[in-house]
Amino acid sequence: MPPSPVTAAVQAALPGARADLERLVRIPSIWADPSHADDTRRSADAVADLARAAGAADVGVIAVEGGAPAVLAHWPAPEGAPTVLLYAHHDVQPTGGDDEWTSPPFEPTERDGRLYARGAADDKAGVMTHLAVLRAFDGRPPVGVTLFIEGEEESGSPTLSALLREHHDALACDVIVIADAGNPAIDVPALTTSLRGLVDVVIEVSMLERPVHSGVYGGPVGDALTALCRTLASLHDDDGEVAVPGLVHGRSDAPEFDEATFRSDVGLLEGVDLIGCGTIPERSWNKPAAAVLGIDAPRVDDSSNVLLPRARAAVSLRLAPGDDAAKARDALTEHLRAHVPWGARVDVRPHHGTAEPFSIDATGAAYDAARRSFAHAFGNDVVETGIGGSIPFIAEFARTFPGAAVLVTGVGDPASRWHGIDESLDLGMFGRGVLAEALLLADLAGSRPGAPTTIPIAVDD
Repeated sequence: MPPSPVTAAVQAALPGARADLERLVRIPSIWADPSHADDTRRSADAVADLARAAGAADVGVIAVEGGAPAVLAHWPAPEGAPTVLLYAHHDVQPTGGDDEWTSPPFEPTERDGRLYARGAADDKAGVMTHLAVLRAFDGRPPVGVTLFIEGEEESGSPTLSALLREHHDALACDVIVIADAGNPAIDVPALTTSLRGLVDVVIEVSMLERPVHSGVYGGPVGDALTALCRTLASLHDDDGEVAVPGLVHGRSDAPEFDEATFRSDVGLLEGVDLIGCGTIPERSWNKPAAAVLGIDAPRVDDSSNVLLPRARAAVSLRLAPGDDAAKARDALTEHLRAHVPWGARVDVRPHHGTAEPFSIDATGAAYDAARRSFAHAFGNDVVETGIGGSIPFIAEFARTFPGAAVLVTGVGDPASRWHGIDESLDLGMFGRGVLAEALLLADLAGSRPGAPTTIPIAVDD
């Protein structure tokens, strides 16, 4: 049986989408690094050009003062059709050390059906998924489309609220599709229905006016780095559970993960224990997680025999669904202050943005359409899953447009190594993701008055 028209159009669009994805990932759009601010602007301009070429009626690169450039583009809705907002982000994480990569992080390289590069999965694949779908419809999608490509998601979206306020009317929609999550396997599609929130703080501990000789004064006088380490150690109990009082700890009915597979996907060293209590899904999706992201202190090679007068660290706290970011940050701050030893002075202040945790009731016509479309494209039923990461846009948009259905999808899988060394994208899954989204738009168009309730889909042999 020949492919359906939508399937054929997607297949025709994929080679160009792959080529443009490679061009995008060559741009090191690390907004969190000020030295890459111009690269991030160049990335936004490149996405805007691709949107114009995909037939957008209007395209703009937008930002608020101090914020990263985002792209906003529109394809008008046919009469009676809903409007769908397609979201992704074009900024990427730092590389974690270029020398650690098997191939250069900003030189896309294919190995065994996967494309390796920073941003190949998170989230320039999401950007190109949307654009490939619009190309498949030859710039005339069957629904109205608003394309919103953010530029600071990896920094916690600190100016997103201001962008939503300033462009409220332009972003209004009936359905939002967020291509910034993952699937449990390359052939198993997922709808993400819960996300953890996020708060970050920087703690600085001070004990001396200046460095002093560790031999002359060590003993009666402590050092700030040791005091900081003792404070940071208080974040977890002996089992590895987060020990900050007042945080929400949830439960999950999701089936337990295979531990050996999970350890392999993570790259956990042999003999290293998992931390915390409960099932792996509970620990990953429904409980808080604390991590020390960085410490300002001398490098080992630069150290000398002095007592350090001050030291500071960045602390990240992921929040379970049902928690409140402001209250959780206050609880974290209070906990850190209470556990600084020896009367050391301490300063704790917010760092980067915050993200509220979020859970979705995945019922209704839009979710039914998504399940049909993704099941057809992937050849397997959709599963509902949680994600331990945070996407600030979701909660922000849900508050701003409470009537919009939110569909959280993605083209990553456990081997994609988001934020890690050798990030990659399975190219077969990328193609299935594009087809799924194209079928979704066609199905959503079928719900308008006077149109059939579903779009007939031929099953490909």
